[in-house]
Amino acid sequence: MIFMVEELKSTCIAKIQENQKKIHTALEKISEQELWWRPNAQSNSMGNILLHLCGNITQYILSSLGGAEDHRKRSAEFSETGPLPKQELLHNLDQTLEKVYTVIHQCTETDLLQKRHVQVYDVTGINILIHVTEHFSYHTGQIIYFTKWQSGEAMHFYDDKKLEGKSV
Repeated sequence: MIFMVEELKSTCIAKIQENQKKIHTALEKISEQELWWRPNAQSNSMGNILLHLCGNITQYILSSLGGAEDHRKRSAEFSETGPLPKQELLHNLDQTLEKVYTVIHQCTETDLLQKRHVQVYDVTGINILIHVTEHFSYHTGQIIYFTKWQSGEAMHFYDDKKLEGKSV
């Protein structure tokens, strides 16, 4: 069981780190103004998504798994209109993720099997890790899509020539 716990933790960290790099790459291609652009009143800007990611991973990992106080104000993540500087948002994301990686590394099998109350859910630590990893990936995809839309540039995350003809 210890191997599975370590594999789960390392896989979740690796996926989040991969998306962290993708967010940095994407945001290098847009302006401060584009960071706060919303396609319509019902949608969020990339700036809002970054605030939301920090709020979510803080609440689920740092507070729930790590035992830190939960001070999240979720609605403020979406009502912010900026302009908070892009570098400040990225710095906050990176600092938060460094703490998250530490908490995940320290989780034991018992921690991952224990149920916790997060928002309106009673979930295990395993559920929390999967939720955060999936949620982070989902919003990374939104940031990449918005960046391509705004910049008209490809991201070049993968070498398509090396992947040509490879089975999935």
